[in-house]
Amino acid sequence: MTPQARPAQVAPRDFTPGAGLPGDRSARLAARQAFVSLKQSCLQALQAEPGAEWLRVQVRAAEEPVDLWLLRAPMFAALGGMDLDHRHRRQLLRRSLDSVFPDLDSPNSDFAVF
Repeated sequence: MTPQARPAQVAPRDFTPGAGLPGDRSARLAARQAFVSLKQSCLQALQAEPGAEWLRVQVRAAEEPVDLWLLRAPMFAALGGMDLDHRHRRQLLRRSLDSVFPDLDSPNSDFAVF
């Protein structure tokens, strides 16, 4: 006689992939809102800049915050004027980038992280 095979115990399937816990969902929504805000700030800073059409297209095509981080040097170069308007737009761009990437521009410390 052969022993009868038992049915495998299977955990119930989650039919809502990506839903996660409420805290996870809130964190994803907050990250998405921060990204959209950063994207809008970049577009606002480049709005009236002549010759910045390529940059505006790149900002619109960005899918992740790191895409905008990589465009920061060309954006600051495009906003290189010394008049008050350019300074305000550079400040807007800098503050927006700092809101999403707060630790990247901080000076290096001699203290080690535990």
